[in-house]
Amino acid sequence: MKLIVDWPRCEGHGLCEEAAPELLRLDDAGELVLDIEDIDETNLKAAEAAVRVCPVAALRLGSR
Repeated sequence: MKLIVDWPRCEGHGLCEEAAPELLRLDDAGELVLDIEDIDETNLKAAEAAVRVCPVAALRLGSR
């Protein structure tokens, strides 16, 4: 499973970073960076939380 970003939709609110800092972060310019894209059992709950809190629905879990 992968964490997928709809890049044009992402507005850099940073709520996903707060929910899953081990998976993604905002860089110094406020752009989202995926540190871990491939989601397994150990980080699934964090990925689901990041998807859930995105206010513009720019994140989703899928196979691509």
